[in-house]
Amino acid sequence: MQQQHGFTLIELIIVIVILGILAVTAAPRFIDIQGDARASTLEGVKAALLGGGQLVYAKSAIAGFQRNENSDDDGATTTDQVIIGGIRVETDFGYPHADSMTIAMLAGWVDLPSTDWVMTVGGAGATTPAVETFGIAPGTIAPDYSTDTCHVIYPNAANVNSSPIVTVVATGC
Repeated sequence: MQQQHGFTLIELIIVIVILGILAVTAAPRFIDIQGDARASTLEGVKAALLGGGQLVYAKSAIAGFQRNENSDDDGATTTDQVIIGGIRVETDFGYPHADSMTIAMLAGWVDLPSTDWVMTVGGAGATTPAVETFGIAPGTIAPDYSTDTCHVIYPNAANVNSSPIVTVVATGC
């Protein structure tokens, strides 16, 4: 007669303990999906800003404004502007002008729900983005841009031959 062999209770407990240890050490790497989702969403915001900026530039080029720097930088009172979706957008070398950006103006060229995002125009304060930029961050409260590491920065175009270089800071999402 043949004897059946199987796992003993001790062997099964050891396998379960090893699987438990592996689950505890590996699970945190897979559980942080929310931070990865926020970082990916910021990349989507960057793409929306770049695409919308190209739309504004195209309308500016048609109007002949792509060669003009926003006259606010020169101290004059008039600015170049285009109308997109019924909303006036001020431009700098044909691209949206960061210094004069408002959430209403942003809505003209980028489709971001204002209830999910907060926009802050750059200024001299330590908690704001740099001058000639604006920042967009998830949430409803403006972050401290000197310490917050989950936002997008949109700068003015540097000159007539360059487009704005949008930066994503997602290390703390």
